[in-house]
Amino acid sequence: MNTSSDTPFDASRQTEGTCLRTGRLLLRPWRVEDAAELYGLACDERIGPAAGWLPHRSVAESRLVIRLVFSAPETYAVELLETGRLAGCVGLLFPERSNLRIGPHDAEVGYWLGTPYWGRGLIPEAVRALMRRAFGPLGLENLWCCSYAGNHNSLRVQQKCGFRPHHELRDHLSEVTGERRTELVRRITRDEWLQFPDRDR
Repeated sequence: MNTSSDTPFDASRQTEGTCLRTGRLLLRPWRVEDAAELYGLACDERIGPAAGWLPHRSVAESRLVIRLVFSAPETYAVELLETGRLAGCVGLLFPERSNLRIGPHDAEVGYWLGTPYWGRGLIPEAVRALMRRAFGPLGLENLWCCSYAGNHNSLRVQQKCGFRPHHELRDHLSEVTGERRTELVRRITRDEWLQFPDRDR
């Protein structure tokens, strides 16, 4: 008999079309109509390679990414409430899609932000909203993050959101870029999140 600790996460508990709001942001499902705006951000060579994916080469490629990748459950476009412009992406990767070996009630947090919006604290705000959903309605037990050694911006996001060092993946091969790099893996448990002073920011 399966126990609650080894029963896989029930994807039916996720609500299609969910939107999350913060003080400055709307986290909403991606739309095919976002392709041109997505390309305008994702073609920047400072973004994709730091996160393990290649810069987008055309609007058509961005449209395909929306259909095949960003259509996954709990993957959100980050939209500025003030202007309605897209700024980036956040999402949860469940065990079957995660880059890490994680438990059945865990998820990996992924995120990126367009360079015009760096330095404004937007991604920590978006990630904390996603964490509230993960540890609240979705009932997850652990959240994981990973970043390449030297990606100080990503590391700072994780620190601001309460993630703690867990282990390193040395000489790890990226199937997308073909590079071998060290990845720093961090984790936060539900109990740690409940004690985290900035969880409601």
